[in-house]
Amino acid sequence: MAIFDDKVRKQIGDILTKLGDRVNLLYFTQEMECGICKDIHEFLNEFASLSDRIGLTTFDFVKDRDKAEHYKIDKIPAILLLDKNDNDTGIRFFGLPGGYEINSFIQGLMEVSGVKEPLSQGAAEMIKKIDRDVHIQVFISLTCPYCPAAVSAAHRIALENPRVRADMVDAGVFPQLAVKYNVSSVPKTIINEKIEIIGAEPIEKLIETAAKA
Repeated sequence: MAIFDDKVRKQIGDILTKLGDRVNLLYFTQEMECGICKDIHEFLNEFASLSDRIGLTTFDFVKDRDKAEHYKIDKIPAILLLDKNDNDTGIRFFGLPGGYEINSFIQGLMEVSGVKEPLSQGAAEMIKKIDRDVHIQVFISLTCPYCPAAVSAAHRIALENPRVRADMVDAGVFPQLAVKYNVSSVPKTIINEKIEIIGAEPIEKLIETAAKA
């Protein structure tokens, strides 16, 4: 069964014609796919079929343990975005990038392909100055209209600085993490396990906070 109807396929296909360079998606799942893993697999297969500039490689979280460790994947389902040269961009989606999050997914693809809005000079310089490892987790729900902005801001920082890894985490798919980080509303951003941001902040504020982490 198709995930997208003809109208949506055409809309997404039209947007994807604007992709610059190729983007390679990696998907970590498991042999006996959970319900959401199977849904995401179908979503990605269909999505990748809409553009010849999107590649998709699937790994088994258990059998391809070395790959999972290489990319620091500690849970599934996980989607990673790599650039045309297979460089890891630090952009992660843990859960289905559907609902409102299809916006952050498409924006991530665009930016990795080289089609991106210029950052302000101040923001660009602040990102460059981050000189230690930073891990940003943005907890979302697919029905939250404010979440994609928070996800895209975190992903953009990761794209601009290889020391930064940024995850979209669906709180509904990973309830144990939502409990661990006391996620009672979304978006909620956790930086390096200790700094919390509630709501969607402008990218400059997020960069400032990440730089202090």
